[in-house]
Amino acid sequence: MLQAVLFDIDGTLANTDPIHFQIWQQLLQDYGLQIDRPFYRKHLSGRTNAAIAQDLLPQLSIAEGDRLGIAKEERFREFAQDQLEPMPGLLRLIDWLKLQDWKLAVVSNAPRLNAEFILQTLKLEKTFPMVIIAEDLPVGKPDPLPYQEALRRLDLAAEMAVVFEDSPSGIRSAVAAGITTIGVASTHPHSTLYDLGSTLVIDDFTDERLLKMGFFSSYTQ
Repeated sequence: MLQAVLFDIDGTLANTDPIHFQIWQQLLQDYGLQIDRPFYRKHLSGRTNAAIAQDLLPQLSIAEGDRLGIAKEERFREFAQDQLEPMPGLLRLIDWLKLQDWKLAVVSNAPRLNAEFILQTLKLEKTFPMVIIAEDLPVGKPDPLPYQEALRRLDLAAEMAVVFEDSPSGIRSAVAAGITTIGVASTHPHSTLYDLGSTLVIDDFTDERLLKMGFFSSYTQ
């Protein structure tokens, strides 16, 4: 029986990827890298800053990569301050989930300052009493550990939860943890998210196909 819903943050609670793409595009130009949307989706979307720096800028020391990540996220928060909005249908779904008394949590590869910033900007900081952040764990997504940690803290088996995720790394993480995963096609094609193991892929939380899921059989838009 379903008892919890776990949400990614970037690209799931809010469509933040256009902002992240713009900032990475600017920053990586300083290192002679010209990136486009397909490159961003393949190499950056949903990954930790440490992994991005290690793969794309191996010439940087760990400390230099950390400083780049900090600068990037400071710029993100500055740019996003007046641009963030919840994904369509999200707030209505959350209100319904609360009425069902289901447990809610977020699981994210975002730095903690970003996660807190986004939740506060969307006025959702009190909605999610549990926030699992990759930088607090030995490894982040696509490893299953972040979602396994959420299940451990909630004291639930994998079949008692469902995940909403938008990125390949996030879907790999949730699927590997054995949790039913619904892809949110804010940044990647439906076909990609299905290929990664999503049970269902939606455009946003107004997607009527949510009504056909057994989990949400009593949910009405």
